[in-house]
Amino acid sequence: MLEIIGSVWWYIVGLGLLITFHEFGHFWVARRNGVKVLRFSIGFGRPLWKRLGKDGTEYVIAAIPLGGYVKMLDERETDVAPAEAEQAFNRKSVWRRIAIVAAGPIANLILCVALLWAMFVVGRPDYAPVIGQVQGIAAQSGLQRGDTVLAVDGRATPIWSEVQMALLPHALDREDASVLVRDAQGNEHERLLRLSRIPAERDERAVFGDIGLWGRQQIVPPLVGHVRPRTAAWGVLAEGDRITAIDGTPVAGFGDIGPLLQSLGPREAEIMVEVQRDGERLALPLKPRFQAGENGAPGAWIMGIEPIKSFDPPKDAVQRYGPLEAVPAALREMRYQTVQLFQMVGRVFDGRVSVQNSVAGPITIARVANASAQRGLAWYLTILALLSLSLGILNLLPIPLLDGGHLLYYLIELVKGSPLSERAMAAGQYVGLVLLAGLMGLAFFNDILNNFVR
Repeated sequence: MLEIIGSVWWYIVGLGLLITFHEFGHFWVARRNGVKVLRFSIGFGRPLWKRLGKDGTEYVIAAIPLGGYVKMLDERETDVAPAEAEQAFNRKSVWRRIAIVAAGPIANLILCVALLWAMFVVGRPDYAPVIGQVQGIAAQSGLQRGDTVLAVDGRATPIWSEVQMALLPHALDREDASVLVRDAQGNEHERLLRLSRIPAERDERAVFGDIGLWGRQQIVPPLVGHVRPRTAAWGVLAEGDRITAIDGTPVAGFGDIGPLLQSLGPREAEIMVEVQRDGERLALPLKPRFQAGENGAPGAWIMGIEPIKSFDPPKDAVQRYGPLEAVPAALREMRYQTVQLFQMVGRVFDGRVSVQNSVAGPITIARVANASAQRGLAWYLTILALLSLSLGILNLLPIPLLDGGHLLYYLIELVKGSPLSERAMAAGQYVGLVLLAGLMGLAFFNDILNNFVR
């Protein structure tokens, strides 16, 4: 219940901020160009709050928080008194109309930069980009436990989340990536991570598992969380024991224990398990037992212990810039995310990424917003910045009903020297309505499929 309430709250707060800035862009430029604004509404439907300003504009907060609008004086929509005719939107030059319509998406792009700047100044707490475990492709590419990832294809990776975000596009494209690392001795090396070896048919949600790369914070500590009765460890190990070595081989994480047992178990002899218990170092002998697999699964040598249930290591790195440094950093980040957004659209069209996993609706967005807010202010600012960027770019698409559709009309007007006919614009509005309804339907379908069916 708390997650649902939090998701709804952070979704409304975030969407309200993005819509307000978008509509304020239209409002501000319209007023500067002498257009009378009749209504400034955040949301649709029945007004929950409204006030008539001294400027003659009615300010409204409506019940359905899925958008907003700025209603301007326009002779095509209502009768206009002769004294106010010059304040009508349709009376303005085509260049002024273009400026007013483009101001909304531009406001979202400006907001994106501002949010990214604030995020960098506040600082994103995360984990150091230190490799904790390597398998498969990562191991074959020469990456090793303890390496610090400095950059991926020239993009600096000061925190582990940046490593994941930088690798994801390459993994989706099955494209090798150049990874700059610093080893435990302080020497820098450039490794070629062979992401082209990821199977082409692999679902995009599983590509990170194929890479075989885990951060140090993802490694479950070798703590005994539970000892199963009547197993080899019963009466020997105890809950809370930290296993430090098995038969002289150091153990760094719980995941190291299984492979060691598989190599030592076939000897069918006792092994020495070194543990730390209540500040003491103990060496305890036990003999692993072979457990047959179920339903045709292969068997395995086990001790009979389970890891701790929950593991949330403290953050040990922060991505932060000073106020001046954060300005170019925010601009670079917006440019990078813009490129990534268009590349993701390209992947959807050529089938590299499924529509199901790329078009998110309000439920998914709300859950992501809530999860980001729980991680801290900087992470919430990050998701707001990306949503603002997406909203700005989406509204620039040449689809009737969107700002980009109106801009298309005005560009046609510039070329032909006269406005489009009312009939042509009405037809375009119907086409836009169908396209937007289809997109919204797909988003809601994906929401249900991804959040309730799986």
